[in-house]
Amino acid sequence: MQLAAIPLASPDAPIVIRFGRLGDMVLQTPLLHLLHRRYGEPCRLVTSGAWTQPLLGGCADVGEIVQLRRRHVPLLLSPQRWRLIAQLRTSRGPVYVSEDSARQVRKIRRMLALAGVSPRRCLFVTDQAIEAPHWVDRLLLFGEMTPPAFGGAMNHCPEQDHWIAPRLDVNASDRADRDAWLRVRGITGVPIVLVQAGNRLATKWGRARSNDNKAWPTEHWTSLLRAMRDALPDACLMLCGSAQEHDVLARISKAAGIHGVHVATHDLPLRRLLAVLEMAHSMVSVDTGPSHVAAAIGCPLVVLYGAESPRVWGRRSPLQRPIIELGGPPQHRRVSELAPERVIEAWLRVAASTPPRAAAM
Repeated sequence: MQLAAIPLASPDAPIVIRFGRLGDMVLQTPLLHLLHRRYGEPCRLVTSGAWTQPLLGGCADVGEIVQLRRRHVPLLLSPQRWRLIAQLRTSRGPVYVSEDSARQVRKIRRMLALAGVSPRRCLFVTDQAIEAPHWVDRLLLFGEMTPPAFGGAMNHCPEQDHWIAPRLDVNASDRADRDAWLRVRGITGVPIVLVQAGNRLATKWGRARSNDNKAWPTEHWTSLLRAMRDALPDACLMLCGSAQEHDVLARISKAAGIHGVHVATHDLPLRRLLAVLEMAHSMVSVDTGPSHVAAAIGCPLVVLYGAESPRVWGRRSPLQRPIIELGGPPQHRRVSELAPERVIEAWLRVAASTPPRAAAM
C-alpha cells in the first residue's frame, strides 16, 4: 500500500486529522471551508479510506490529502505512519484533530509527539466541551477555536459565512462520464429515483446479517418501489450500493417484479454517483454514507434511521432541497420498525415538491 498525497502548497496550512467513513468525511466539509477562510490556506487533510480522494480531491478547501489506507496497522509495522510523521515534522500550521475514536486519538497523539509537533499547535475535538448535538454544529464551534500557539493572531469567520450544511461539487468531466454511462444503460429522457437499501453492516462476506439495525425487509422495499412506479410510470428506479450488496439488491429488484428497475453496484463509482445524484429526481436511503453525499449535492431525500439519532447525524441540504428523516431514537432503534406506508407517504411529499428532472438524451 502506498501513501497517497498531493504536494502541500504551504507548510503553514491548517491540518485536519479524521479517520472517518464516507459520511464522516462529508460532514468535515464545513470545517475545512471554515479553516481555509480563517487561515488563508487550503487544508492538509490526514485521513483514511479509498473514497477520500475521489470525494474531496477537487475541493477548493483541500490543498493536500494524506491517506492512510490501513489505519489499524500498529505504528511499528506501518511505513505509511512513519512517512506521515516525517511530513508532519515539516509543517508549521495549526492541527485540528476532529477524530472521535478514543483508540485513534491515542495513536494520533503518539504520532504528533514523534513528529515533534508542539501540543500548543494542536486542538482535539474530544478535549472540548462543545454544547451542540449535531456534528456539523460541533465542528463549526471547534473550527472557531484557536490553538494556544497562535494566540489571537487568526481572524474569526463571521457566522453568516459558515457552511451550516456540507457541500460537494460535480465537474464537467463527472457529468460527461455520467451521461455516457446512462446512455449505455439505456436511461435517457426519464427522471431517476435512487434507492439505497444497504449499508456497510448489511452484508458480511456477501451474506446478509441478522443484527443490522438499518435493515428494512425486502417486502417493504418492494412496496416502496411499486408506489414509486405508480407515481412516476416512466422513471428509472435505481437500486444503488456497493459491489458486496449486489445480491441483496438483485433480490429486491426480482421481488418487486416491475419494469424499469436498475441495479447499479459494480459500475457506479463515487464520482459517477455524485453526478447522478446531482440530476436525480430524489433518493430514499437508510442512514448511510451515500445519503450524506446525496444531501450535500442537493438531491431531495428521505432517510430511514435505526439506532442513530437524526439530532446528531441529520442531513442538511445546501440548496434547501426537501429532506425528510424518519425513525431513530427514542421512538425507534431499528429501521424495520418503520411501516412502509409511512416511508411511501414521506417520499410522495418529497416528490410533490420536486420538479421532474430527466436524464440527458
